[in-house]
Amino acid sequence: MNCFNEIPTREWFLAASTANVRLVRLAYGKWDGERRDFLLGSADDYSALVDEDLRKLRQYLDLAESLGISVVLAPLSLPGARFRQFNDGQRDSRLWTDPQYLSQAAQFWKDLANAMKDHAAVAGYDLLNEPHPEWFHGKREFWDRGFGQWYEQVKGTAGDLNRFNRVVTASIRAVDPDTPIIVESGLYATPWAFEYLESVADPNVLYSFHMYEPYKYTTRRINQGRYSYPGIIPIDSLGVDLRFDFASLDAFFDPVREWARRNGIPASRIFVGEFGCERMASGAARYLADLIRVFNREGWHWAFYAYREDSWPHMDYELGTDRPGETYWAAVEEGDLPQRYSEIYDPRQANPLWTLLKGELARRRQPSSSR
Repeated sequence: MNCFNEIPTREWFLAASTANVRLVRLAYGKWDGERRDFLLGSADDYSALVDEDLRKLRQYLDLAESLGISVVLAPLSLPGARFRQFNDGQRDSRLWTDPQYLSQAAQFWKDLANAMKDHAAVAGYDLLNEPHPEWFHGKREFWDRGFGQWYEQVKGTAGDLNRFNRVVTASIRAVDPDTPIIVESGLYATPWAFEYLESVADPNVLYSFHMYEPYKYTTRRINQGRYSYPGIIPIDSLGVDLRFDFASLDAFFDPVREWARRNGIPASRIFVGEFGCERMASGAARYLADLIRVFNREGWHWAFYAYREDSWPHMDYELGTDRPGETYWAAVEEGDLPQRYSEIYDPRQANPLWTLLKGELARRRQPSSSR
């Protein structure tokens, strides 16, 4: 599962352990730090890890280890690429347009890997959550494909995601030869950007994509109760209406399968880093079940979005298909949601969303003596 919480707590990890979680993809970037950007200090000019932030991260990694939970570290920000929510809502283009930031990003990861390489809880390094150099170089749509042709225009420049992957991976490997590294596809980790993704000459690199399509269905503020799954959903950029069901979802991942075959990458090195659906959308449980069916059949790793997120309830599947009650929002407002989980998440009130995910977690949970 994914953890994108603003406030890390012992209660969250204890609940995750009780839910039979084996792996957490941890986006620590929302945590309060000693300076503007957690761990980085400043995404404007990185120089060294912030010691107090590093101690805080280790504290929760220690807790995860004690509970048998492995952690993938997934930064939301890198030098020159500050997370949009902490950048006045603006996408930060600098990493993908100014060459100086690649060396800073590589140094950050070298420092972090050197600090984390011996921690038993660390299962992987996810280089950057949802990279999107395409956005700053003229390509903002995936339905029209054409990624290969687009890539030729940026190859060798600051906008070259493959170059970023190679440089940062080499920087990590200078201090940590073993910990798995996860590289994500471009344009917010769409499966279709695998068209131009290059494999890295390292057997411990995994390749990742995210899945929230069709976005008009999975996103509450756009859906507004208009679309169901399975069903017909308009694709505005193509000017057509498409039917989405198991077969069409399955076909959506053809670019990943074709890329893996072409590059000789086994299923064990494909990671669905995020997938999810607005929990009140009609057919959400079936949508999630169909995705998991595909992922399990392919033998891909996966982590759903999200578990008990402390400021955004729309993909908090334990809440079921109803709106959060007053107790939930009071706990959020007072900043003590984690401490009041028992008031909000009533295990006696089963719902199809959480029943599905809980069953998958229980089935997969197996004792292991190694990461």
